[in-house]
Amino acid sequence: MQSSVSFTISLADVPIAVSVLYPSTKDFCRNYLTDKEPICSVEITEQEIDSERQRAKAQREREGALQRRISSDIYLETLALYRKLALPLLDYGAFIFHGSVLAVDGRAYLFTAPSGTGKTTHTRLWLDQIPGAVVLNGDKPLLRVKERDILACGTPWQGKESYGCNMICPIEAVCILQRAKENHIEPITMSEALGVLIQQTHRPEETAALCRTLDLVGKMGSRVKLYRLGCNMEPEAARVSYEGMRRA
Repeated sequence: MQSSVSFTISLADVPIAVSVLYPSTKDFCRNYLTDKEPICSVEITEQEIDSERQRAKAQREREGALQRRISSDIYLETLALYRKLALPLLDYGAFIFHGSVLAVDGRAYLFTAPSGTGKTTHTRLWLDQIPGAVVLNGDKPLLRVKERDILACGTPWQGKESYGCNMICPIEAVCILQRAKENHIEPITMSEALGVLIQQTHRPEETAALCRTLDLVGKMGSRVKLYRLGCNMEPEAARVSYEGMRRA
């Protein structure tokens, strides 16, 4: 039987004790390890890893994947961990979101869209075109609802490109990406953005946790500026989005 590995991780300023099966998972979380006293704990079991395997299989079947990809238990454990961490983090107003966050001058800009729309390309354009831009997280940031701000928080889950760092910044704006021939950006209402925001949020299976998550999404969407960006993935797209969203 696999022996356990224990450590404490700090996400969104919340220290959590973690027990996993593979030492590589601790290394995966290395930039978020902390000596702080944990205020809650999670444990990953072989059953939860197997559940991730079944989810991956079901997703491949839904997508009609031509090749049978087999994910390792080591990788599946990292997925199980973020799913497990999502529950205690709700107690501190934090939820996991699918998007790319860039930070400039201490303010965060969150881009989201369905996979394949061009978030990674747009992220690269910002790094090339916007002086001082850094990637806070390129795939699964945590968003934490605080009394005064909505904070974007780094996590180890940074996507295939491993874009990200251990940083926390207040969100200046959230932008929904769409492909377009001409670059343009426009403010949108909460009702226009809500469907995409919910779709891009990690939604727990438990009813009570799901309701709390949706409540946090609503608070986030009502307290930050929301935009829709039509972009053609040319360098100008980064400048158009930044100039359209940054604080006057």
